[in-house]
Amino acid sequence: MRIGVDGMGGDHAPSVVVRGVIDAAREFGFDIVVAGPRDLLEKEFKRHKNVPKNIEIAHASEVVGMDEAAAISVRKKRDSSINVLVNLAKEGKVDAIFSAGNTGAMVCAATLGLRLLEGVERPGIAIIFRGLEGTAMLVDVGANIVAKPNHLLQYAIMCDAYSRYILQKKNPSIGLLNVGEEETKGTDFVKETHQLLSASKLNFIGNIEGRHIFDAKVDVIVCDGFIGNAVLKVSEGISEAIAALLRREINKNIIRKIAGFMCLPAFKALKKDLDYTEYGGAPLLGVDGICIIGHGRSNSKAIKNAIRVAGEFAKQQVNQHIVEAIRGQNL
Repeated sequence: MRIGVDGMGGDHAPSVVVRGVIDAAREFGFDIVVAGPRDLLEKEFKRHKNVPKNIEIAHASEVVGMDEAAAISVRKKRDSSINVLVNLAKEGKVDAIFSAGNTGAMVCAATLGLRLLEGVERPGIAIIFRGLEGTAMLVDVGANIVAKPNHLLQYAIMCDAYSRYILQKKNPSIGLLNVGEEETKGTDFVKETHQLLSASKLNFIGNIEGRHIFDAKVDVIVCDGFIGNAVLKVSEGISEAIAALLRREINKNIIRKIAGFMCLPAFKALKKDLDYTEYGGAPLLGVDGICIIGHGRSNSKAIKNAIRVAGEFAKQQVNQHIVEAIRGQNL
């Protein structure tokens, strides 16, 4: 198994990427190809002792910044680490790729370079999170902000396959994010999507409201990329705000500090449950290749786990199952 990694992807690259790559190479035994400026990456690897032999560097002379326009940067910076990474996958030199860099650029480069799977019209980014009842997936969170009802149906089909073969869920339930649970609620776009999902062979349970997202009573939550990205960013903001407010209240007096210390094991367990680094990265579903996208703030643990996810995706042949499922729906 060979995994390609964007050595320059993320807010803290290349240092955290290199640490994550070294940990993944040791723990999972994958051959890992790191794309980026050779001199810079070699310098970073030299900071570590006993670097595994199953790591190599693919030189890329350019880097796409986190704030650069996606399509323009992909076209102009032909030798960027993202483009080099996609070319490695296109040429069959790696089995899967991962980047925590510019999400828009990664989606654009992967879509143009790898193309789409048979029958798929638009790719979608799916995140995995832990709710009250277990893990769930939310799709799309930003790959396609101007979607059609059929795109959302395909997102559901792709996440159904991912849930079955990666998350080991026998009959994943699908919910459509809406302003109300009644099928008459929502815009014409959402109503038409509801009809398509209802007529499909999926385990569609109907609409769910935003307040039920973290109940995780459904395995897959479907929405367009604009709404999904807003949900993702709001959730991150709320999580950070609650943590900050909790610390502020605990530090107000000595009694609260003592109580907070006594609750520390519970706080640590909660943090682990909500920690996105446990899941590593989000699959870009629908491209004819395996592409995992990481959070820009990914640390070395997130990098390591994203590489693990990429390997699992390849091993379970999820894309083949997606194509078969799309065909089975007679789309």
